[in-house]
Amino acid sequence: MRQLTSTLLAAQRQETAVPRVKVIAASKIAGAVRYDWTRLYTGTEDDYYHALTMPGDGSLVRARVTPVSDSRKLYRQRVASPGAQSDYSQWTYTGQYSAAVTAAASLGAEVSIFWTNTSREIRRIKSTDYGASWGSPELIDYTPTTAIYGLAAAYKLNGDLAIFFADQATLYVKKNVGGQWQTKAAWDKTTGNLSGAAAIYSGDWYLLVTGKDSAGNFKVWSLVYGDGGEVSAGSWSALQEMASAPSGGAFDYRQPFLDKTDVYRCFFTEIFSGNEAYNRPFWSHTVAGASYLDGLWREPVPFNLSSIYGLAVAHYGDYAWLTAPGGVWRAPLNAQTLDLSADVVSIRQEQGSSNGALTVELKNDDGKYAAPGQGALAVLDIGCQIVFSPGYATSSGDEWSDGASYCLESFEYTGGNGLASLVLHARDGWAALGDWEARHQFRWNKTSESYSVKAIIAIILGRVGLKLEVKSQSAVITGFYPDFTVSPGNDGRTLIGRLLSFVPDVLFIEGNKAYLVNPQSSDSAVYSYGTGHVIHQGRYRQGGMDRNRVQVEGDVSGALILADNFNWGEIGRRYDRLSRVADKNLGTVAKAKDRGAAVLREMEIGVVGGEITVPVNCGQQLYDVIDITDAPAGLAAARRRVLGLGLVYQPRRGEYSQRILLGGV
Repeated sequence: MRQLTSTLLAAQRQETAVPRVKVIAASKIAGAVRYDWTRLYTGTEDDYYHALTMPGDGSLVRARVTPVSDSRKLYRQRVASPGAQSDYSQWTYTGQYSAAVTAAASLGAEVSIFWTNTSREIRRIKSTDYGASWGSPELIDYTPTTAIYGLAAAYKLNGDLAIFFADQATLYVKKNVGGQWQTKAAWDKTTGNLSGAAAIYSGDWYLLVTGKDSAGNFKVWSLVYGDGGEVSAGSWSALQEMASAPSGGAFDYRQPFLDKTDVYRCFFTEIFSGNEAYNRPFWSHTVAGASYLDGLWREPVPFNLSSIYGLAVAHYGDYAWLTAPGGVWRAPLNAQTLDLSADVVSIRQEQGSSNGALTVELKNDDGKYAAPGQGALAVLDIGCQIVFSPGYATSSGDEWSDGASYCLESFEYTGGNGLASLVLHARDGWAALGDWEARHQFRWNKTSESYSVKAIIAIILGRVGLKLEVKSQSAVITGFYPDFTVSPGNDGRTLIGRLLSFVPDVLFIEGNKAYLVNPQSSDSAVYSYGTGHVIHQGRYRQGGMDRNRVQVEGDVSGALILADNFNWGEIGRRYDRLSRVADKNLGTVAKAKDRGAAVLREMEIGVVGGEITVPVNCGQQLYDVIDITDAPAGLAAARRRVLGLGLVYQPRRGEYSQRILLGGV
């Protein structure tokens, strides 16, 4: 149950409580700001290697390399106060040619542009006045070969910096500490040739790398080079896969760029050389609230541009920026919001074990909502986030609980008898999981036990922007490592259901978070109905278990494992009702017994049913244990588990009620 203030708890228990509801529209998806890009510049510059940084004065500093046909010349640009009317076409030739790749980084007034050239040199020019003037080129080091396709740089807040360059199958780091360049060091990974690298600093150096793995499959990975934050200094974290394409296929990934605003955001290029070939930037971001080290990325999304060398991303002030040699885009950095509360006519909210929906009716008698998605209603558009917070008038003023968020899927106009309304239809994260289909194959634990059921669930949830949180969990969900395959076309909701079938745990979604619960028969009640909180209607069902014996087959080196789980009380009453489960992942009797126990546990919860209708409890959540006192039904502090929630707000009829579906504890 969500935590409520003492005054809100007191108010919702009163017979004469006054409802208060809050409904907010926001330009977010799953808790992350949705960037609406506007193109400010379309030029004729060749699509080739380029870089972007924004120093402490908010100027836009860019670098680009011309193609081989123009001797790979290095150009720089500074736009002092970038805006919609700025000139992004003026470039300054640095006098450097035969450049291979380039990178840019800045801290305060200091700006650095790096490049490698065909003589294996790593060079830099530096400005100490925000890019207004530049010093002479500096030779930093030499690369082992000329096969350099990735170069990135990032400053620490103390002025130290690091550059990263990909030389064939090795990523190198070279740090500048206290103004002195250190010896370059190689990473400790085994891959195929790399095609790109991006870096930012935030306590450690956070990296994005494109290339091939040792089997020749194309990959986009995130990883961390430690500086004592989440990873010890000088150490490399594990590679976390974001995107993958098989070896011998027609796909390739190149040119990543990385930035951090409300979340970590990246761009990279997907190249398809088959029929109807394309070169297209894709973007993604980490799950809101997740650590970069977790490697939890949303499913990459295509950007409407044809480009091999991608889009560099940076931010300053109120805007995020994208650049290519021949293009500049801008988007508001912060979420835009619109408070709809004053115009709410009715609300219906449904929350279940694998679905959730919100319907909001807004008063539109004066045509206020005639043009959603435009002008003052620009935020209220398909895809925006709708946040609903239930509450009451309390002795301390109007109060609400933290609301659940939904994605606006559609709206409709209704009218008649002098009334007009705009009705919003929104769905929760379960719908997003159902809409998501795997683009490529994932497989975990084929050769080693690396990812538990919990870890795989977190990855799949992350593909739609959901963060996994734990309220309680079983030992099985963290200790079972199934050989689990996701095939192209599999949807997220089905996959989560398959994974949960392995364990006794359950999952519910509120907003951009999915909460894990391990329901125990010993769980204590978190709230009481029928004493301090009135019950308007009640219906209570008691039945028998659909299955009271579970026989599980496993496999260890080709030998059969057979384990039985029984509910002897049910068998005594109704004889055995058998369910069989076969899973070659189950390599021990203990694992087979755990699976059987999970199946029986689900049956035990389903034995008890019914529902109650009560004044809205603003903090009630799925799978909470409550107790019910209803004397005519013979219930005195009887424990039940919440298996579903439905809320109705109809102020015209004086209705503000909640339906709670019940199950066994």
